[in-house]
Amino acid sequence: MRHYAAVLLAAALLLPAMRATAAAYPQPVEADFTMKDFRFASGESLPQVRIHYRTLGAIRTDAHGIVRNAVLIMHGTTGSGANLINDQFAGELFAAGMPLDATRYFLILPDGIGHGRSSKPSDGLHARFPHYGYRDMVEAQYRLLTQGLKINHARLIMGTSMGGMHTWLWGELHPRFMDALMPLASLPTQISGRNRAWRRLIIGAIRNDPAWAGGEYASQPPSVRTALEMLWLMGSNPVLRQREAPTLVQADQVIDRAVAAQLNTADANDILYALSASEDYDPGPALERIEAPLLAVNSADDLINPPELGILEREIVRVPHGRALVIPFSERTHGHGSHTYAMLWRDDLVKLLETAPQR
Repeated sequence: MRHYAAVLLAAALLLPAMRATAAAYPQPVEADFTMKDFRFASGESLPQVRIHYRTLGAIRTDAHGIVRNAVLIMHGTTGSGANLINDQFAGELFAAGMPLDATRYFLILPDGIGHGRSSKPSDGLHARFPHYGYRDMVEAQYRLLTQGLKINHARLIMGTSMGGMHTWLWGELHPRFMDALMPLASLPTQISGRNRAWRRLIIGAIRNDPAWAGGEYASQPPSVRTALEMLWLMGSNPVLRQREAPTLVQADQVIDRAVAAQLNTADANDILYALSASEDYDPGPALERIEAPLLAVNSADDLINPPELGILEREIVRVPHGRALVIPFSERTHGHGSHTYAMLWRDDLVKLLETAPQR
């Protein structure tokens, strides 16, 4: 135990040094793309849907007019592309000389439907907003690239958590569009087991909250706190949680601080819709359609996608050029949140890009 404590202390002391290694990267350029008469898989439609996005770098085409350097990067549930503009992710990937050097690649980080500054329930429609699913979100991303940015091919498509699940769908729905795929912190199977249970807890807490008022509340219902606490719980690993909250009093303080930091911006309808969107996710039946080299990366301490289920190992063999990596638990992993700490899997991304041919 003494040795383990010493390792924990050493890792804690090294963290500032590791963060300092993240190099400077260009600031993204932000814009909106508006789609007219967008029809959702539910049969509902909107006269227009706005997709907010960030780009870094410039598009480069080959002699045949094919875009060769586009990289689509998709965020997680209730997040936005802005969540990936930080030292742990962008600083390890987008800076000069890094694997996704913005002077070489054209990087696109959109806000998915229902998230960030894209069209979402809290814009005004509340619970009358169309019920979107992951396939609607992927369709909107595809239109952003092809119609909005005039990109006809991607060097890489990758994503974290929900964005990782979108990556599997991209590989199936548009198998010739990309050279390589990298889903992070996700599984190629429908939402089930504990993964479905924690989502249902949040969905039920909001829908059964009298203050939700069918989505027409004047102020945020108390169930928003429950939702944010559950998201906090699932996002890390028990060792980190114990380290930051080693007593009952400290645990309550840590949770309260984490929730307070988000209460001013969180919206019950947006959270409800974002969690419900995963209900149409089921890439399992079509994994053989994926043509591009695919590297799936999970971490052993991920509470949402635990390796003991064996799902990733079982299903990856059905992907023609698929490979799976489960990062062992260590002092550098962050549970489900390991997807944003690029130092953990950056070298594997380099190998993927080195071995994935242009198509």
